[in-house]
Amino acid sequence: MNKRYSVGYGLVIGVILGLFLSVSVGVFADRHEGASAQIPVEDLRRFTDVYMRIKRNYVSEVEDRELLDNAIKGMLSGLDPHSAYLDEREFRDLQVGTSGEFGGLGIEVGMEDGFVKVIAPIDDTPASRAGIRAGDLIIRLDDTPVKGMSLSDAVSKMRGKRGTDITLTIMREGVDGPLRITITRDVIRVQSVRWEALEPGFGYVRITNFQARTARDLVRAVESLKEAGPLHGLVLDLRNNPGGVLNGAVGVSDAFLDSGLIVYTEGRLQESQFRYTASPGDVAAGAPIVVLVNEGSASASEIVAGALQDHKRAVIMGVQTFGKGSVQTILPLAQETAIKLTTARYYTPDGRSIQAEGIEPDIRIEPLTVARNDDGAARVSEANLDRHLRGNNEHDDNGAADAEEPSEPLAQRDYALNEALNLLKGLAILGQRS
Repeated sequence: MNKRYSVGYGLVIGVILGLFLSVSVGVFADRHEGASAQIPVEDLRRFTDVYMRIKRNYVSEVEDRELLDNAIKGMLSGLDPHSAYLDEREFRDLQVGTSGEFGGLGIEVGMEDGFVKVIAPIDDTPASRAGIRAGDLIIRLDDTPVKGMSLSDAVSKMRGKRGTDITLTIMREGVDGPLRITITRDVIRVQSVRWEALEPGFGYVRITNFQARTARDLVRAVESLKEAGPLHGLVLDLRNNPGGVLNGAVGVSDAFLDSGLIVYTEGRLQESQFRYTASPGDVAAGAPIVVLVNEGSASASEIVAGALQDHKRAVIMGVQTFGKGSVQTILPLAQETAIKLTTARYYTPDGRSIQAEGIEPDIRIEPLTVARNDDGAARVSEANLDRHLRGNNEHDDNGAADAEEPSEPLAQRDYALNEALNLLKGLAILGQRS
C-alpha cells in the first residue's frame, strides 16, 4: 500500500513539475514583461498533498485523468466567467455552435454567482418563443440544480435532439418566486440579418448575432432598402444580440464609417493587441442611423454601438448594454481538447473600456408597453360640426373610403422602435430645412 502510494506520489510530482516546467519556459521568455520564472514549489507541494488525500480518502476511487481535468477546469473557471477548459466533447460542441446550426434552445448564456445567466435569447428560437428574457437566472434544468454545475455542463444539458423537452426553473427580477418554463428543443438555424421598410425612405435592419458573413448580409440589406428610393434614415436593431465573431462586428461598423479607428484590444502579449480601422465608403450614404440596444446587447454588439457612437455616426437608444468587453482566445491542446482563455479587453475608438461598463445610450428608452387609450369619448373636430365650411380636400360621403389603419400601431408593437423612427423623421426634416 505504501509502495503504491509513494510511486503514485512521485508520478504526480513528475507530471505537475513537468507541466509547470513547460510553462516556465514561456514565462522565462517573457521576463522583460515582469513575469516570474520561479516555479512555485511550495504551492505545488500543497496541490499534490490535496491530490493524494483525494486519491487516498475519497469515498470512491477516482481516475488520475479525472482529477487532473478537474484541476485544470478549476484553474480556468476561477479566473473569470468566460475562461474555461474544453474537453473533447465541449471543444467539438464549440465548433458546432459557431457553424450557425445546432440543436438546442437558442440562448446565449454565462455564469453569475454559480447560476446560469441568460445574456440574450436568439430571435425566432424555442427560447425566445417561450418568453425567456435577458437577465433571467436559470437555477434548475429539469430536476437538476444548476448550482455547482460548470457552464459547459449546463450548456450540454440544454442541448439535445429536436422535439425533446426541458424544463427551466428561472428567477426573474421583479417576479416573486421562481418560474418554470418548459421548452421543446429544435434545430437552431441562426439567420443573422433581416430587414424591412418601416415607411418610405426609412429602413429597419435587425442583427441577431454576428457571424462571418454578417457584414456582407448587412450591406445587401441596406442596398435592398435603397432600391425603393432614397434612404432618409435607418434603424439598426442590436437588442438581445449576444455578440459573435469579431470580424462581423468590425465589418458592420466599417460599412457605415469612412475612416478612423473601429475598435482596439489590449492584452499582456503583443499578439493580443489589435487595431481595426475603417475603409472608405458608407453604405447608407450618410443617412441618419439610430442603433437600438438593451441589457442583452453584448460583446460584438457593443463594439458596433461604441464605434458608431464615438464617431458620432449614429444615435444610440435604449438602456445600458451588457458590458462583455473581453477577448477569448481558443488555444487547442493535445487529444482534441482546448482552453478558452481571456487574453485581452476591447476599447472603443475614444478609449472607453467596454468590460463591466457597457455602452451608455445617448437617449435612454426603457422597455415599455404602450396601450391605446380608448375611453369611449369620440373625438370632435371642425369637420364634425353641422353646416361646417367644407375643406378643399374634403369629399362627400360617397367619396373614397378612408384607408384602413393598421390593426396594431408600431408604438404598441415595439415602443422603442417607434421612438427611433420618430427621431429619424425629425432628423430628416431638419436635414431638408438646413
